[in-house]
Amino acid sequence: MEYVTPPLPAAVLWDMDGTIVDTEPLWMGAEEALVLRHGGTWTHADSLSLVGSDLLEAAAFIRERGSIPMTPEQIVEHMVGEVLKGIADGVTWQPGVFELLGELRELGVPQALVTMSYRNLAEAVVAQLPAGLFGAVVTGDEVTNGKPHPEPYLTAAGELGVDPAGCVVIEDSPRGAAAGLAAGALVLSIPNAVAAVPEPGLVVIDSMAGVRAADLLALFDDSALDPV
Repeated sequence: MEYVTPPLPAAVLWDMDGTIVDTEPLWMGAEEALVLRHGGTWTHADSLSLVGSDLLEAAAFIRERGSIPMTPEQIVEHMVGEVLKGIADGVTWQPGVFELLGELRELGVPQALVTMSYRNLAEAVVAQLPAGLFGAVVTGDEVTNGKPHPEPYLTAAGELGVDPAGCVVIEDSPRGAAAGLAAGALVLSIPNAVAAVPEPGLVVIDSMAGVRAADLLALFDDSALDPV
């Protein structure tokens, strides 16, 4: 019997915070510390409500919630700086990510990093990965509309020269998953702080550990795939 090679995505578009690296605790800690420093009140629910958000939108919420005498831009600069300090001595990679990133590169599947973090933070994370993994890096300070708008993922697919409908987006947040779906891609969600709800074209799994390149399309029901 002839072996049939499993189909592979046209490209894989990765979220960063909470998906590739476990930076959500750093963001949450920085948010709480900033609000408390200015005499405000901050809850874990407040932090969860911001997971996957555009940073300026998140900063506007933090500013109002904590009555902080800083502009949203200043708050973003402060927050990014705090997270950069937190990863200076190394990052915590999510299970299975290193293996899948490497396998996709070996197979020649294009990959992009699509994050609402800003360019300086994304580059600090990419610098700790093997070179040449990503053909495109799209960051929150370089798009007009952040997630859940499809612009970040459409931009990444465009830079890779692929049809979004042939891509698999890997995300951890409902906002990010919504952005991937709105871009026309299939979405694989691995819940971290907040879980997405499965729907057509969106599959939720517990972990990337053990997930291989050949699994990325096989995880989806046939009805979610474009006909060949």
